[in-house]
Amino acid sequence: MTSTQQNHHGLQKKPVVALTMGDVAGVGPEVVAAAVVSTDVQQRCTPVVVGDPQVLERALKHYENAPQVRVVSHLDGIAEERDDDAISCWNPTNAETASVPIGKLHAAAGQAAYDWLVAATQAALANQIDAIVTAPLNKEALHLAGHHYPGHTEILAKECGVEDFAMMLYLPAGEVVSGPYGLGVAHVTLHTSIASVPDLLSTEAIAEKISLIASFLQRVGCQAPRIGVCALNPHAGENGLFGNEEATLILPAVAHATETGINAMGPFPADTLLQQAVAGRYDGVVAMYHDQGHIALKLIAFQRAVNVTLGLPIVRTSPSHGTAFDIAGKNLVETAGMVSAIRTAVQLVPSKRV
Repeated sequence: MTSTQQNHHGLQKKPVVALTMGDVAGVGPEVVAAAVVSTDVQQRCTPVVVGDPQVLERALKHYENAPQVRVVSHLDGIAEERDDDAISCWNPTNAETASVPIGKLHAAAGQAAYDWLVAATQAALANQIDAIVTAPLNKEALHLAGHHYPGHTEILAKECGVEDFAMMLYLPAGEVVSGPYGLGVAHVTLHTSIASVPDLLSTEAIAEKISLIASFLQRVGCQAPRIGVCALNPHAGENGLFGNEEATLILPAVAHATETGINAMGPFPADTLLQQAVAGRYDGVVAMYHDQGHIALKLIAFQRAVNVTLGLPIVRTSPSHGTAFDIAGKNLVETAGMVSAIRTAVQLVPSKRV
């Protein structure tokens, strides 16, 4: 039974959104706590925290009149209306992480973050929850625990059994982005060295990312999305003076997308293209590598940028910041990004597959 079915009054239930705690040594517990006490979040969804209840209780102590934590052993009936305002917390592996030092790398934190993410993903695949919003994990701690993934995106793809996926940073429509459907920036390569990027690019991979972001934009209501595709090299290669990837790899991908009915354009110099996209000329952008897309969006709207994983059969979003060990546990983290990620997840629930 999915949580978006009607209740006995005939009213649509709020979607159930799992908030994974991430690395407990970082700011994850703090941004999760801020989200569950947010009236905005409570009105939009039924949050369930996937993590250590003792750590959640510790993070909630920063708030006056903070809700109680209700420990649940399963997700059956998690969407049912309750008489109290307690926050449900599910710790599927009974991980005990309250003793993990805050702000320090620890394998136990990496293991717990991995287990919570996998459990939430399986729950989403089983339609026990409607969406996942992930607090940041630490990649080094993840590796210390023996899980050699670059990050959330790759774990999610493996658990969902998909090969065609992408990380997209998304700015919802509002005061920052002029376009009515927001702005998405998908990345062809992701967590890899700059030196390896040219060898990892292919016409097929670029065309795949164009298709994924076009499908996403259609699901948020943009029926004919305009997709701008970044060049790899400065000045789009300047007709081969600074590299030929534009002619040999990117242009054929744009042509292929156009042949399939997608309004794709490019390749264009990234600095100009991203400025024009923010101004509303494009609905989506395909960047060739991580920093090409991330720097621009984080510069203009760090706290509003939402990470969305494209190509999954489930909804997953996250804030765009990391674990921030340097300020963890000090109640200094800006929490708007987590709330923005939850808003976006709820927006995507009706379309389900992103």
